[in-house]
Amino acid sequence: MFTGIVAGVGRIVEVERLSVDGGVRLIVDAHKVPAFKAEVGDSVAIAGACMTAIRVDGGVFAVDASTESLARTSGLDAPGEVNIETSVRVGDRLGGHLVAGHVDGVGEVVSMTRANESWQLVVRAPADLSKYFAYKGSVAIDGVSLTVNRVIDAPQGCDFEVNIIPHTHRVTTLRSLRAGSRVNIEVDLIARYVERMLSLRSGNA
Repeated sequence: MFTGIVAGVGRIVEVERLSVDGGVRLIVDAHKVPAFKAEVGDSVAIAGACMTAIRVDGGVFAVDASTESLARTSGLDAPGEVNIETSVRVGDRLGGHLVAGHVDGVGEVVSMTRANESWQLVVRAPADLSKYFAYKGSVAIDGVSLTVNRVIDAPQGCDFEVNIIPHTHRVTTLRSLRAGSRVNIEVDLIARYVERMLSLRSGNA
């Protein structure tokens, strides 16, 4: 379990294709992530996707990403910068919201524009995720916990807007987003359960 408060930006430095199932082994350099510490078997969120560390050498660690993970995420199949967060421990401060690290889908950036001292980010979510977005609800984008400020529904999905404060812009990969960028989306955990319960009630009725 995570909170969506990114510890820092690491970098995928090597992608090794695995012949077993078509997945990949990622070598991630987290030396620039403040206070990064992980052991073999620990869960680490990489760009919002929960992965298990299979090898750790100081600030460098390795994870295996399956074909299923690659099919449902963006940015895990090539070298590049990634947001890093280690799993939360009981008693830790919950600064964002409950994030499972299970990416629900890939969205596309509609726009990233300056809004006074902050940035306004608009993302188009897939149609099957549209029902989970609500004004002032929570969403994780590439592992970053954010608050939804506006939702615009459309037949092909929905556009939702979030505000990126200067600190978040500075310490995460969100600073590099442009129109057309693909991002990993995890909807609010509570919204998923509410939708499930309501669908069962509707079915029973």
